[in-house]
Amino acid sequence: MEDGKVLPSSGKFFASATDRTQSWNGIQQEITGRAQRKRAYDVTAQVRTSGNSGGNADVRATLWIQSPSGREQYIGIGNVQASDKDWFRLQGKFLINGSPSRVVIFLEGPPRDVDILVDSVVVKDAGRVPPLPPPDFDNVLYGVNVIKNSNLSEDLKEWSPLGPCSLNVGEGSPLVLPPMARDSLGPREPLNGRYVLASNRTQSWMGPSQTIADRLILNVTYQISAWVRVGYGGSGPQNINVALGVDNRYVNGGQVDVNDTRWHEITGSFRIEKQPSRVIVYVQGPAPGIDLMVAGLQIFPVDRRARFKHLKKQTDKVRKRDVVLKFNGSDAVDLRGTFVRVKQIKNSFPLGSCINRSDIDNEEVVDFFLRNFNWAVFGNELKWYWTEAQKGSFNYADADELLDLCDKHGLQIRGHCIFWEVVGAVQSWVQSLSKEELMKAVQNRLTGLITRYKGKFRHYDVNNEMLHGSFYQDRLGADIRSYMFKTAHELDPSAALFANDYHVEDGTDTRASPEMYVQHILGLQAQGAPVGGIGVQGHIDYPIGIIISSALDKLGTLGLPIWFTEAEDLEVMLREAYSHPAVEGIMLWGFWELLMSRANAYLVDAEGNINEAGKRFLALKKEWLSHSNGHVDDQGEYKFRGFHGTYSIDVISSSKIFSRTFVVEKGDSPLEVTMDF
Repeated sequence: MEDGKVLPSSGKFFASATDRTQSWNGIQQEITGRAQRKRAYDVTAQVRTSGNSGGNADVRATLWIQSPSGREQYIGIGNVQASDKDWFRLQGKFLINGSPSRVVIFLEGPPRDVDILVDSVVVKDAGRVPPLPPPDFDNVLYGVNVIKNSNLSEDLKEWSPLGPCSLNVGEGSPLVLPPMARDSLGPREPLNGRYVLASNRTQSWMGPSQTIADRLILNVTYQISAWVRVGYGGSGPQNINVALGVDNRYVNGGQVDVNDTRWHEITGSFRIEKQPSRVIVYVQGPAPGIDLMVAGLQIFPVDRRARFKHLKKQTDKVRKRDVVLKFNGSDAVDLRGTFVRVKQIKNSFPLGSCINRSDIDNEEVVDFFLRNFNWAVFGNELKWYWTEAQKGSFNYADADELLDLCDKHGLQIRGHCIFWEVVGAVQSWVQSLSKEELMKAVQNRLTGLITRYKGKFRHYDVNNEMLHGSFYQDRLGADIRSYMFKTAHELDPSAALFANDYHVEDGTDTRASPEMYVQHILGLQAQGAPVGGIGVQGHIDYPIGIIISSALDKLGTLGLPIWFTEAEDLEVMLREAYSHPAVEGIMLWGFWELLMSRANAYLVDAEGNINEAGKRFLALKKEWLSHSNGHVDDQGEYKFRGFHGTYSIDVISSSKIFSRTFVVEKGDSPLEVTMDF
């Protein structure tokens, strides 16, 4: 092409898809019968574009599957930003759950009139990737600050200005560690009141910095904590951010919005998983011309094992109850001294997962799901863009099939979601409506969905991610959010109605702090919205227990049940949530490789092998079951302390075995259970 300027990446030929009139036009090949179900496949393609004048265009690999019944499914395999300057490598993976009648792989994506060039496409069995060896944490000095001269006792030694700003040492900052650092580190010597003053800042990114690459250990989670303050000037809130430059990559280490000249705590976390050549930590954010002050900057590795020991004690207080088994009846006297075996069959704490309609074509996925979870939430099938992708054309079949599966096996279900406030999740036909038409569509959505499923969903996420989007509020006014809650409650009073949002608990998002979430919910309640629960999505890259616990404490002041609705980085999140008294349920956003949105968050690989995260998950489920053995005492009683849930008991006498089941509900006082024989 182009007089020989475009040559194949390898070999003698490449293919081109030209005269494209839609973004989904491209090049395809049918691979029916050549890809086996329940097996992971790697896809690699060499692609480029032509006709887009040097700009980048998104080239995607997609799998189209048609079932024997005619149901269609599109699976995104991978994508790459390509241009007409060179060949680009597109990579991805896919998994087929069911037994399709047709399977087609195709390359698509760029705007119409942009040609797609394809040098090669390879689809092959992915095979098993051997697990990486566990990290070595034996030499980690937990709680030791990697920032040198943090207290500025040696003036500005080790500190450097990022950019041509001025650094000086000031006096008058807080003498105590920031609260979350103090909670993690325990009793420490007080700070000395000195701080770094960054002045003459001409760009928002200018501020104090240190190079710390040689002080960090791979795969260790570090907590960041500091006092920060801004000088006078500027208009509106000033964002302050502790950031890391890891080679050429930006890492958010925590941020806070500041509206005054007081000292504020800033906290966050990070983890480095590949050896960098350079790591610089710097504090930035306020508008040019505004002075920035930083005191007591701490970056220290967190000892998760020590935290887990604390959480186990807390869990025992929160999730267990003393039980007294009293034996009555004609045989009770003979049972004194008899051996008793108590075994917990089921923990009653709600622990669930996201499931999609296509997932249930894979019987191994269904088996793991039913064995390990007691709650469910549908990934997409209840969302408005799924149930009414085109105006007036409804698809409830997928949700109905998932509902039937859950009902058959006694699983409770969360309804996610009635509306989604982020504009990118709103169908184009909804966005095009006038104000009057949109209001009517909202009313129809509420009535149609909730009337159809009245009594079926225990919870509804009413208007998802209101801290991060405002489509409906911008179009229909400030009262629309409370209207959605009130109308949903009128249509189904049995369902608890949740707010649901992300980055509330990790300190990295100035739109979604715990304080903002609390005020948001209070504002809804002030408008009469019957908010029945708080959804916390748990999108945390590097969770720190103290930070999560502090956020939960703040949210807990509302007195509403808190549910983790999409928890990740699993053991930390599960232990923190399960040990906190305000948390009443946890949902994972999937568990099977290639069937969930985050590539590295799965518990089971695509071919059914449980990975290390999955083993820890199952170990926690086992840890959270109580078993007890002993003998009936002289008062005809047997006492133990156990997790809430269902138990079986065997009383083994010399002549027979008596068996019963009983349930331990939540409660503060000892539970007395009478066993009549």
